[in-house]
Parts: sequence; C-alpha cells; structure tokens
Amino acid sequence: MSNYKRYYNFGKIVFITIVTYNRQPILTDNIELIRKAWKSVKYKFRIIAGVVLKDHMHILIEAEDNSEIPKIISFFKQYVSKNIQSPPIQTDIQQRRQEKGVWQRRYYDHIIRNEQDLNKHLDYIHYNPMKHYQILPKDWKYSSFQKFVEQNLYDIDWCNFEDINEINNMDLE
Repeated sequence: MSNYKRYYNFGKIVFITIVTYNRQPILTDNIELIRKAWKSVKYKFRIIAGVVLKDHMHILIEAEDNSEIPKIISFFKQYVSKNIQSPPIQTDIQQRRQEKGVWQRRYYDHIIRNEQDLNKHLDYIHYNPMKHYQILPKDWKYSSFQKFVEQNLYDIDWCNFEDINEINNMDLE
C-alpha cells in the first residue's frame, strides 16, 4: 500500500483527471448518467470547466471544503459504477474487491496556483477534443467551451495553430 497523500490548499481550484478502467470508451455513450452523477453528489462544490471524452474526463472543481474532494470524486465514481447500464466485464481481482471495472482506482489532481495556471488548464480542457479526435472545441458537445464562448472568455474559433503548439507542450494526463 502506498503512502500517497493528497494535499489541498483551502479555497483553491483543483484540476482533476478521471480515467476509465483500461481506457474503455464508455463515457460519452453515458453522458446523461455522468451529468446526473455530478448533480447527485451530496457535498458542496462547483465545476468551473470540464470536458468528457470517450475514456476520460478533465474538470476544474472548486469545493466549499477542499478536503472533501476525494469524497466528491469517490461518490461520483460509485454513482456511475452502480448505475451504468452495461458495465464492463470484470476481472477476477475486481470481483474479489467488489469493483465494477468502470474506473481506474486513482485520479490525477493538481491545485491551481495562480491565474496563469488556471488559464493554462482551461485551455488544456477545451483543447482535448482536438488533441484526441481532431475535433475543434466548438464542435465537441461534451465540454464547457460553449459556456466560455457565451461569456466572451473564448472566441468561437479558438484553437488556431499557435494555440495548438503551445498546448501540445503540456502533458496533464
């Protein structure tokens, strides 16, 4: 068992990456369940931005109490695992551990340190459909990009060659 501990600085925004087990492409097919799961979480938080891809998702989350972020993620993952219509096939180990085989056990987190860091992660989130599927952010419907366009924080045609080169140098998965 590892001694891995999460550090949370209260009042900060946290970037989270959640990945399906063996990168199974099941998330966009279950988008309504994903949305319902986030709404069902009983802790106080808000998702500032996010993108759901076929096998993983990125969110920027701000919790009333950041020490509850592991509970928020756990509740979300359990809700999806319990309610997914056609769960993936479980391995023997997963059956012994009573795991459904939907999610990787851990998730990646990063505390946003300043406005520049926030903007970098917002760009990364909204660029992800381009990175993985060569779909422009404006054409990916499982993202907060349109919300940011409506607030005049992004141009609808954002993601030009210069943007892509800058974002490709980031590795946040």
